[in-house]
Amino acid sequence: MEKKEFKAESKRLLDLMINSIYTHKEIFLRELISNASDAIDKRYYQALTREDLQFKKEDFYIEVIPNKEERTLRVVDTGIGMTSEELEENLGTIAKSGSLTFKKENEIKDGIDIIGQFGIGFYSAFMVSERIIVKSRALDEAKGFRWESDGSEGYTIEETEKAQVGTEVILKLRENTEEENYDEFLEEYQLREIIKRYSDFIRYPIKMEVTSHEKVETEEEEKKPEYKEVKKVETVNSMVPMWRKNKSQLEEEDYINFYQEKRYGFDKPLKYIHMKADGSLRYSSILYIPEKAPYDFYTREYEKGLELYSSGVLIMEKCPDLLPDYFSFVKGMVDSEDLSLNISREMLQHDRQLQVIAKKIKEKIKTALKSMLESDREKYEAFFDSFGKQLKFGVYSDFGQHKETLQDLLLFYSSKRGKLITLKEYVSEMPEEQQAIYYASGESVGKIDKMPQTELLKDKGYEILYLTDEVDEFAIKMMMKYDDKNFKSVSSSDLQLDDEKDEKSEEKKEGQEEILQKIKEILGDQVKDVRPSKRLKNHAVCLAAEGELSIEMEKILKSMPDGGMGAKSEKILEINTDHKMFKSLEKVFKTDEEKVKAYANVFYNQALLMEGISPDDPVKYTEDVFRLIEE
Repeated sequence: MEKKEFKAESKRLLDLMINSIYTHKEIFLRELISNASDAIDKRYYQALTREDLQFKKEDFYIEVIPNKEERTLRVVDTGIGMTSEELEENLGTIAKSGSLTFKKENEIKDGIDIIGQFGIGFYSAFMVSERIIVKSRALDEAKGFRWESDGSEGYTIEETEKAQVGTEVILKLRENTEEENYDEFLEEYQLREIIKRYSDFIRYPIKMEVTSHEKVETEEEEKKPEYKEVKKVETVNSMVPMWRKNKSQLEEEDYINFYQEKRYGFDKPLKYIHMKADGSLRYSSILYIPEKAPYDFYTREYEKGLELYSSGVLIMEKCPDLLPDYFSFVKGMVDSEDLSLNISREMLQHDRQLQVIAKKIKEKIKTALKSMLESDREKYEAFFDSFGKQLKFGVYSDFGQHKETLQDLLLFYSSKRGKLITLKEYVSEMPEEQQAIYYASGESVGKIDKMPQTELLKDKGYEILYLTDEVDEFAIKMMMKYDDKNFKSVSSSDLQLDDEKDEKSEEKKEGQEEILQKIKEILGDQVKDVRPSKRLKNHAVCLAAEGELSIEMEKILKSMPDGGMGAKSEKILEINTDHKMFKSLEKVFKTDEEKVKAYANVFYNQALLMEGISPDDPVKYTEDVFRLIEE
């Protein structure tokens, strides 16, 4: 028996392939089962095109047989088999694909899907095997051949007895090491798990001998029940993917069961989307919008992505390129026979096919969410409670390039209606004279509702959107406008009100300008300006802001690890000159400079406290308050 060398490739290349290309050792079983399925496809194709071949459906199957005593794992198929020349051509030449050749020679385009294309998957078995034996008998051949190799320099081929047409791959598993436990690939439960994960939807039965325990009947009723171990050969894969069935064949219960079987979540999905596309690019997809966010959803550890199948074989458990970040909450799968896979079939080549599918999925998700918003508001609000923040991040990220896609999906709490509303609903009820969409930012609806800056707008009957998520105001700033209406913070120094005069040209009441200027002088660079307020009625003071950075945004930035890199809003201290505190200040302005300083500090620190900001020097603030109380 002559030993032959691998054609065109060195042991270095083989080592590279079996140790570097695949990221998980268990992938070898997926590859062997896919090859077995290819072989049956070829025999099935021959049976359809040749009158002399008779076959029954049960003639086609794959069997996985572990043997713990011999430490072998066998994968047997009833496919087309290989001749001696084909063994040498397909297994002796690394990266030679018999499946690809078969497709080209028979001009197969539609109908029969041949999974294998690269001829490299077989060699992944060397990741777990110290020796591989392949016994094969080709269709129309009377004898079989045996191929054997330890994955080093070469292989041998010799004639062998084989009763049935098909191929048997025998893996002699490696010995266990401190790092690797190869015995797991002999365990029934582990093999079933791998098959269910990667090959559950191979169209042919995958059979295994499985162990069950049956109750032994006894005549003595009070005796403790006994059970005996029973081994039976069962089909362990589902074969027919749910996504390939017609929607008319499926009920809502089927989709929910699939969601739970695939462990997409422990909740009940709010909505499911079943997509099918034929034509130049064929694919099927089942998508789910969950009800609850996973515990790690808003963390860096969360991995987005859909399960990706190629002709029913799992290629990636999470393909991130199929979902935009703002829809990362979506769960589900995509199956296509037209994807361009890389050499290991574990990853995808980033090409136009993937981009087209991703675009269609994005459009479908948006349509489904809009439909839920319009037809089932209660369910949409439950969704938004879990994932609304992610949509807002989507508006803010990538310099706002997704704002047109997402803005009509956002909800904000309304000051007038006491519930969540859309931007479209806000604009539809704006008074004709109202120029801007008003919003207020804070920690909670209750705290925002008490903000002094809202008094004037509420008196005018204007609706205010309450923003309570940290990302809210950043998203609003990125949108800039909605339906040609500007967004305007209630804390803005310019509220764009028709009856609001330019404060720079307004004549202040006699004696007030000097007082306000003195307060500004005392506070120094803590404020940009001190002005009489036109928005306050009951409160003595409030803070307003100029520029793009609001006071609330400054607070959020400062809470970040880098401290917001010194970001600072331009604060305007507004004082209600009709308030009794200001009247008290007027009385002592000319006679007690120390009290004037105390008033200035109390005004400013009161305004800070109402914004939820602690005074820089709380002791000094307390002393100033006591000094004024003593009066």
